[in-house]
Amino acid sequence: MVHGLIFAAGLGTRLRPLTDTMPKALVPLAGKPLLQWQVEKLRDAGITDIIVNVHHFPDMIIDAVRANDGWGCNITISDERDGLLDTGGGLKKIKSEIINHKSEIINAPILACNVDILSNIDIHALIAEYERTGVSQLVVSERQTQRYLLFDEEGLLRGWTNIATGEVRPTNLQSSISNFQKLAFSGMQILSPGVLSCLSQMPQDKFSLIDFYMSVCEKQIINHKSEIINLKAYIPEAFKMMDVGKIDQIDEAESFAENLFCKK
Repeated sequence: MVHGLIFAAGLGTRLRPLTDTMPKALVPLAGKPLLQWQVEKLRDAGITDIIVNVHHFPDMIIDAVRANDGWGCNITISDERDGLLDTGGGLKKIKSEIINHKSEIINAPILACNVDILSNIDIHALIAEYERTGVSQLVVSERQTQRYLLFDEEGLLRGWTNIATGEVRPTNLQSSISNFQKLAFSGMQILSPGVLSCLSQMPQDKFSLIDFYMSVCEKQIINHKSEIINLKAYIPEAFKMMDVGKIDQIDEAESFAENLFCKK
């Protein structure tokens, strides 16, 4: 069984003034809060056990989950009100405080996504690819951006680059960057228990998932089963996505959501 994780702890500064009085996760979009859109998409794919991390106006999110009976899902809250941990640190906290103490999760993959990114991805197909390969899948696309993940000819993650600044990680890829396929990350991934077990090897508590993935690439991190960790590119067919990140994009995002999903 796959479990879900929705990153909802961010401050949502680009959505001000809405987020001056509410968390980003509860910003309304076409009659539903962003969090509900994400929960229902996971639920419709058969994922009904979901973890949501909170920080900004955390009690408002907790109250909304309770008032709506989790929108048909069993939602567990990971509380970061003492300090934001970013995506990697948030997942590390969840691994140590929640996953390690629930037998039904400890050996299950986690499908993690950002609360403010909408897409038309077929989650059933993503899960099927994970089950077919047994390799963690990073949802990526060929959209244009400044920051890209670098994948080898087998589709395995090997690095990261910012084409605006010329930064490359690991640095030893600088001279061979043209050998890799540059793909844009969507903020969604399905991670194996083996990958999740390696989070404890990160010495800091606050870090991004990209930092963790680069640590995997740089250090060839090995899990508790003495297996080298691999992360693979997953490119959905006819993929459409939108980052609901700016206040002036709300109208566009509402149309996007209505065109992708049937209103319930």
